[in-house]
Amino acid sequence: MTKPLRTRELSIGEVVERSGVPHTALRFYEERGLITSTRTSGNQRRFPRDVLRRLSFIKAAQRVGLTLEEITEALSSLPDGRTPNQRDWERLSRRWTAELDERIRLLTALRDDLTSCIGCGCLSLQRCRLYNPDDGAADLGPGARYLLGDSAEEVVRRTR
Repeated sequence: MTKPLRTRELSIGEVVERSGVPHTALRFYEERGLITSTRTSGNQRRFPRDVLRRLSFIKAAQRVGLTLEEITEALSSLPDGRTPNQRDWERLSRRWTAELDERIRLLTALRDDLTSCIGCGCLSLQRCRLYNPDDGAADLGPGARYLLGDSAEEVVRRTR
């Protein structure tokens, strides 16, 4: 007797077709423990239908810039490896709000400064000398200090 369509498991091809996620990514996610499958007697993968929602969660989280490590941590916080529901998404996404706000701030600063200085580690050493005398921004730490929120005035103040 054949299982009803809504309760039977999905083949890897069906998951690829329904989710738009390539089979290579499905295997990778499975290796990382983000999704699970069972094997048939012929050693073919079969996925539970809720894998589609789990893959949607993964794709949405990646779209907002979360790493696979962050996604893995979020999914492992669910009881019994359950697929996230609306309440889970709301709870988990609240944890990411501050991080996303900071990314938005950094991207806005990058966009606004894109045609001049990119924050020292700069591309224009000649112009950079005006904003970063004697590489004073290096004292503030690694990275593009101005884009991270440090000001040129703070650099000048520290170098006096």
